Amino acid sequence: MMESILIEAATGGSNAGHIYEHLRREFMADPIISNLLPPFVRTHHSLNAFWPYIKQEADTYEQRRQIINDAFTPLMDHLEGRNTAPVDKIASDTLETFDVDSVHAVWQKALSRRNTDPEGAITAARTLLETVTKRILDEMSLTYSEREDLPKLYASVAKALSLAPNQHTERPIKEILGSAANLVNGIGTLRNRLSDSHGRGGKSPVRPSPRHASLAVNTAGAIATFLVETFQEQQERA
Repeated sequence: MMESILIEAATGGSNAGHIYEHLRREFMADPIISNLLPPFVRTHHSLNAFWPYIKQEADTYEQRRQIINDAFTPLMDHLEGRNTAPVDKIASDTLETFDVDSVHAVWQKALSRRNTDPEGAITAARTLLETVTKRILDEMSLTYSEREDLPKLYASVAKALSLAPNQHTERPIKEILGSAANLVNGIGTLRNRLSDSHGRGGKSPVRPSPRHASLAVNTAGAIATFLVETFQEQQERA
């Protein structure tokens, strides 16, 4: 849509300046998308500021269209690739370097989507936890079924790492570990009902807001970090 607005402005069409400015603010707030925006979008805050630039760059409408189309190609390629497999990058980044820093990096990538793609951010939160739990089970040579859902995977990892509530007697510890398990179940439920991983039924499907996505991603990131830290500590003591 932004590309079309700029082409219209550059070829004598309608001036949708307020829409351009709104879209630009949204895109600039996403660190991944902002880096892929054309330089003239990052530089020019309004269509009035963009007009002298494009007028100087090219004389004909066709040349201006080509300049704008070419400049948006990297962003469009990224968005189309992400839409076909929105969670692949999350899983691969987590597994590439299985440590706390890599979890934090994936955590931030998922969080950066909360404004432009809250449903995708929730999917990424679930994928981060699934990837971490499966990796720990693999590292500990523990079997699991590919059909197991996130709560079951988490329960298996918690037991293996002595993080299950029934493995402790101190009430505060039991409550904290029980709350962590409940949060994992909540992320699974939120994702199943709201995210882009399942078809939506009903007349009025509920769509998550950025704050829902932020809560899911931050919770998943904190729990994933806790699991990795616990696993690494136990490996070092072994």
